[in-house]
Amino acid sequence: MNVITTPLPATVTVTTPARVHLGFLDLNGGLGRRFGSIGLAISGLRTRLTITRAAQTSVEGPDAERIARYLDVMQRRLQLVGGHHVKVNEIVPAHAGLGSGTQLALAVAWGLRTMYRLREDIHGDMAALGRGARSGIGIGAFGGGGLVVDAGRGAQTKVPPIVGRAFFPEHWRVVVVLDPQRQGVHGADEINAFAGLAPMSAGDAAHLCRLVLMKALPAAAEDDLVSFGSAITELQARLGDYFAPTQGGQRFSSPDVAAVLRHLEAQGAFGVGQSSWGPTGFAFAESEAQANQLVAIALRHFGRGLDIRVCAGLNRGAECQSDPEDAKNTV
Repeated sequence: MNVITTPLPATVTVTTPARVHLGFLDLNGGLGRRFGSIGLAISGLRTRLTITRAAQTSVEGPDAERIARYLDVMQRRLQLVGGHHVKVNEIVPAHAGLGSGTQLALAVAWGLRTMYRLREDIHGDMAALGRGARSGIGIGAFGGGGLVVDAGRGAQTKVPPIVGRAFFPEHWRVVVVLDPQRQGVHGADEINAFAGLAPMSAGDAAHLCRLVLMKALPAAAEDDLVSFGSAITELQARLGDYFAPTQGGQRFSSPDVAAVLRHLEAQGAFGVGQSSWGPTGFAFAESEAQANQLVAIALRHFGRGLDIRVCAGLNRGAECQSDPEDAKNTV
């Protein structure tokens, strides 16, 4: 009897979406869990890595040092023999509030597991790679896209669990405002920033949870951008005030981004806010035409030094393409 085996792919390419962090839910922690967050996977900004088996491990492209660390951890975790070459084809800007580190880690881990046809273990891999310390929405965006809610961290949590996912209306658009001259708080500075903040009041945390569960998510389900935008704007304003002491007393880490967002809101944009620690800001529009109009207005007034673009919500997760004889995998 002849046994036919399919050879392992020599090369895989993983494409993962950026995400915008729309806000935390509970910075009080009185119920035994802290953080929790809502976020959205978006098109137009993505990370795309090609991993090839090689004699020695090497990385070609930006953020090579971080990718090399993730490779080393995963190669040892999976007990892989030999090396791997990683080529960075596209990458989400680092420390911009768009989840670049988590997407890099997920891309490396899933790419290697696909290459060797190993069982998926996203939560275990992310814990080993040190991701998901406070937010799980990057993992949720990777896994299926859409509007994602995670439940934060409890006493036994390794990675914040995804407890909600909603379809994002396909005709809505997100105006994303990047400031390439700045970076958001990260690393040790981020740890120190959280440590220096007093716990949020239980009443404020309860109100944020109510805004998400009883206003933002139902509004998305009912295609009601006015209510959705109102919920996100209030969520962001309250969180902006809470985090202001770590951002020079301001709701936004980039004054230039803040100026653009104020102008966009005055011109009819919805749901204005900052993604994570920024400096990236966002606003929502009811259509691509309206979003393009808002971007044109912003560029006329504030175009210098900023990257302002229109993105769509992405209702699917990451993709992995193996050698031609292998089928395309989608999370």
